Amino acid sequence: MGYILVNNEVMEREAVMDIEDRAYQFGDGVYEVIGVYKEEPFMIDEHLERLERSAKAIRLTLPFTIYALKRQLLDLVEKNKVHEGIIYLQISRGIASREHYFPGKEVSPVTVAYTREEAPTTEIENNGAQAVLTDDIRWMRCDIKTLNLLPNVLAKQKAVENGAVEAILHRDEIVTEGSASNVFIVKDGIVYTHPANHYILNGITRQKILRLYAQKEIIVKEETYCVDDLLAADEVFISATKLDVIPILKVDDNVISDGRPGTLTKRIVEAYRESIVKSGVQQ
Repeated sequence: MGYILVNNEVMEREAVMDIEDRAYQFGDGVYEVIGVYKEEPFMIDEHLERLERSAKAIRLTLPFTIYALKRQLLDLVEKNKVHEGIIYLQISRGIASREHYFPGKEVSPVTVAYTREEAPTTEIENNGAQAVLTDDIRWMRCDIKTLNLLPNVLAKQKAVENGAVEAILHRDEIVTEGSASNVFIVKDGIVYTHPANHYILNGITRQKILRLYAQKEIIVKEETYCVDDLLAADEVFISATKLDVIPILKVDDNVISDGRPGTLTKRIVEAYRESIVKSGVQQ
């Protein structure tokens, strides 16, 4: 079964969560998913910094320092001997009688984390995949990584039922992001992606891609674009933790360009892989 982190203790995976945990009853909490490559969590500092921002946005005080949490997560990866996979981490507002308003200061946040082995997505990174379009019905603070994910679940289910890797969301024809990823298009040698505002989650992988493109002096414009722009793009790709960079060759019944991974997409796939190889855990 392996080990999990509950609050500040790494223990056997036998813990039972309280039915009145606000994560369970309200989705009242925040979370992160951190990729593990060759036993090393990738960009763990960036993920934990975003966790802090998300917690602050919902007025949740973290129960310990980010440094202490990082040490616990590294210990968890080591104990579980994770080679390739993820760390899932969530912090709820705590366990309290079911009332919509915040509980009193006597209630402490509850932290839970576990690891899972996941195979690399090398094949679809190389060969590409299909996506579907669906309406973005989420709330107006998508920039906060909260536990409220039912609209994302419904969108991803539509993708799965249609043999697609992802559902690409749009609000009034403006493409926002995927159900669990960020979306990029390429047109005439320029990369476009939705601005990092309250309509999208500013993905850690997304941020890394922007830095890598900047290093290669490739123009990236954080601008809105519509569904028609997406379908007429020269290239489309998505990015997410552990999914990494996936070329999208078809959206619904629309083939993107010539139906093969494009040049700038392949360049960022390779650059991202190289960045993982070069990375190391900051102790």
